[in-house]
Amino acid sequence: MPTELPAPTADAQAASHELCSHIAARIETGGGWIPFIDFMEMALHLPGLGYYAGGSHKFGTGEAGGDFVTAPELTPLFGQALATQVAEVFAVTATPILLEVGAGSGRLAADLLPALDALGAPPDHYLILELSGELRARQRELIRQHAPALADRVEWIDDLPQKFSGCIVANELLDAIPTHAVAWRPASAGGPMERGVSFDGARFAWAERPATGVLREAMERLATESAIEAPFVGELGLPAAAWVAEWGQRLERGVLLLLDYGLPHKELYHAGRNGGTLRCHYRHNSHDDPFWWPGLSDITSHIDFTAIAEAGFDAGLDVLGYTSQATFLINCGIGELLAARQLSNDPSMIRAAGAASVLLSPNEMGELFKVIALGKGIETAKPLRGFARGDRTHAL
Repeated sequence: MPTELPAPTADAQAASHELCSHIAARIETGGGWIPFIDFMEMALHLPGLGYYAGGSHKFGTGEAGGDFVTAPELTPLFGQALATQVAEVFAVTATPILLEVGAGSGRLAADLLPALDALGAPPDHYLILELSGELRARQRELIRQHAPALADRVEWIDDLPQKFSGCIVANELLDAIPTHAVAWRPASAGGPMERGVSFDGARFAWAERPATGVLREAMERLATESAIEAPFVGELGLPAAAWVAEWGQRLERGVLLLLDYGLPHKELYHAGRNGGTLRCHYRHNSHDDPFWWPGLSDITSHIDFTAIAEAGFDAGLDVLGYTSQATFLINCGIGELLAARQLSNDPSMIRAAGAASVLLSPNEMGELFKVIALGKGIETAKPLRGFARGDRTHAL
């Protein structure tokens, strides 16, 4: 268990204990075991107690608290560069409607709205799909502060629209969608196994059972495609792929922009990553124990971008581009945006340059994070701006 993490407050510990009692009851009902995906779903989303359903401050820099920093929290340059790609989608589709799924603190929306306005492409409607009432309140207030002239164009929705045209943005959404934890074992040890959670009355622990149904089929197929040699422990993000496939039915014309950390599956399931990519985030510390005070840490895993591309393609979407975050932002003009600050003697120039370095550096977010564009009804003579140079679709 993590030993160097800041101790949770008494109130936070009490909330975690209550969440644990719900999870323990689910395990008892399940005959002493539940799949890890169910544990992750409860730990993150159980109403009133899960990580995203509670009231703790999750996003922000070390000085501002929170558990982790997303790209929009670092600098407005991220949203301003992304706005150039969104504006291009608006022009191609002739439908200036933006849907952000999982808007976090609201920082990206607060930056995108004025940036799009400055480009002469303000959205007619800015939809936000956010299930957390606490986060909705924060988003509403931040947008009102930083984009007051466009705040009345923002609308919060409870579900994905049945039909949609325009641009969809999801920044660091897929990594937090609950995932299956799996283990490829030798045939003599059970073969494909689903990792789950047991409870001994005092603590949660990993426990495995043979994978069945769709999960087993996916594990067997992936083992062949990626030459996985048992024993190998990792994750399989079937729900994230299913979420993308859902857009094949709902998207009429437009582009889905997904920004997250991950890899093509031949890299994700490489022998060097045996053990998986499951990570937890608490007070700007990363640890690998999801059973440490459940509900107080974010739980994430890397995205298999090959699976995301295949799910979209099989559902009728076109793969319009895939590249690193650094390449995408450079193509979208983040360098020119930074230079403009320098020319104007903006006093925040030094801080902005440091933040841009984090976004672009291959040792920071620049290479770890990727961007993929999936679309329908998009007919252009050239690639979308964010993928004009350095497209890696061939590597998927």
